[in-house]
Amino acid sequence: MSTDYTTTVTVDATAHQAFERINDVSGWWGRITGSTTAVGDEFVYVVPGLHYSGFRVTDIVPDRRIAWLVTGSYLDYIEDKQEWNGSTVRFEIAESQEGARVTFTHEGLSPEVECYDSCSSAWSMFVNGSLKDFIETGEGRPYLFGGDEDLSTDDHEALHRGVQEAIALAE
Repeated sequence: MSTDYTTTVTVDATAHQAFERINDVSGWWGRITGSTTAVGDEFVYVVPGLHYSGFRVTDIVPDRRIAWLVTGSYLDYIEDKQEWNGSTVRFEIAESQEGARVTFTHEGLSPEVECYDSCSSAWSMFVNGSLKDFIETGEGRPYLFGGDEDLSTDDHEALHRGVQEAIALAE
């Protein structure tokens, strides 16, 4: 049995609606740079001073599943700052009588890793709260920041280039 972090939420929506909203990452998680709609697409998610992650879409089947490989990460609040590198975030979508059932798994995020408690709590908040609301109502609760934390488009693009350079060095 897997110990990877998993949570399932049933939403009052179709599988197609759930699929479309999951792919609109900015609407439920936070600002991203890049694209999330096709295999091979890459994007970067940032919380300034705390967390950034680069992702590559590795699997996408409309209305059924989505998977993102973490190609580079930096978690400021733990010892192994790149703990997410090589892990996979996966969404499985299925129709049910109650609506669409979305099963979220972060493969590689298990109780044995340092960020498990804080990262699983954050995923739970975003998937069971913000994403669920976003799918059902069109209004999510993504992480927003401004003031001294605000990043420009150029800042996001520079972070995206940094992830790309890290990938190239690792290959």
